[in-house]
Amino acid sequence: MANGGQNTIPVEKVVRRDPEIHSGALVFSGTRVPVDNLVGYLKGGYSIEEFLQDYPTVERWQLESYLDLSSQGLDYLRAQDARAS
Repeated sequence: MANGGQNTIPVEKVVRRDPEIHSGALVFSGTRVPVDNLVGYLKGGYSIEEFLQDYPTVERWQLESYLDLSSQGLDYLRAQDARAS
């Protein structure tokens, strides 16, 4: 997965968009599982283990890589906001 906080897996192996799958919603690559399902689980207080049990086509490394990529994206947006202020 990640090395020292830097994700080394190409994003297209983690998530992708395809207009033929869920109308182009972001899904975990190689699955039809929308990323929003993970977000809903976590916001609802469910664990990562419960998500992986309910969606066995999603690999743990994909989930962890997505969370890592998401945090990097949020850090980038925060830095951009701070520079704009």
